[in-house]
Amino acid sequence: MTDAQRSPGKLLPMTIADLAAAGSPGSLPGSSTAADGTRAAELAPHGTTIVAAGFPGGVVMAGDRRATMGNMIAQRDIEKVFAADEYSMIGIAGTAGIAVELVRLFRVELEHYEKIEGAPLSLSGKANHLASMIRGNLGLAMQGLMVLPLFAGWDPVRGVGRIFSYDATGGRYEETAFHAVGSGSTYARGSLKKLYRDDLDAEGAATAVVQALYDAADDDSATGGPDLTRRIFPVVMMATADGVRRLTDDEVGEIVDRVVAARMQRPDGPAAPLL
Repeated sequence: MTDAQRSPGKLLPMTIADLAAAGSPGSLPGSSTAADGTRAAELAPHGTTIVAAGFPGGVVMAGDRRATMGNMIAQRDIEKVFAADEYSMIGIAGTAGIAVELVRLFRVELEHYEKIEGAPLSLSGKANHLASMIRGNLGLAMQGLMVLPLFAGWDPVRGVGRIFSYDATGGRYEETAFHAVGSGSTYARGSLKKLYRDDLDAEGAATAVVQALYDAADDDSATGGPDLTRRIFPVVMMATADGVRRLTDDEVGEIVDRVVAARMQRPDGPAAPLL
């Protein structure tokens, strides 16, 4: 048997499964590749970057408006950030259709719980329930149809805003200060590392996440920046002791206009102090 007939990095001959995967990927059960070579993940629009940041009075979450399908822009004004209930919100990254359906089901189940029990589920309980829903999508995630939401909200028990991220297996992780998910998340988190401060007010936190999305769009083609000609701006929501509120297009537009005006002078964004 030649080296070409052996699995890369293996000393043993290729198994029947290896041969099938190499010669006819679509013939394997659960394969993410069809017989014509089309990957399942390429058949559906994908949402991209979501960012969240805490501030002393709550937490803010923002998402860009672009959905992509392969190398094409599938939608320019998709909404990826939603109110889960009165005090929490969820942002979606991954396969858009599955993610939107998951959000709808999550919202219905939270409402159902409150009607049955007479009291809302705790924020930690909501985060745990969302983790179990993500775990239920593991089979599709292994085929490339992944959903990785970002969950955040106001915790009335602790009196703080909290942020939770997830992995494809339903692992739940509480984040400190800020976090981002999606294709542009690396750039968004890098931006927030330089811009975030513990003493940001609500407007400052909203400006920071818009700056982070701008930086993500600057380096990630799947993340959409502010569309000034169509006046399509990121969706920005806040969760505070007063509940979840979505910033109006005019409010977000004012932040975007200031950010873009400053970028005209310094395209790479505001400079952070060295010390």
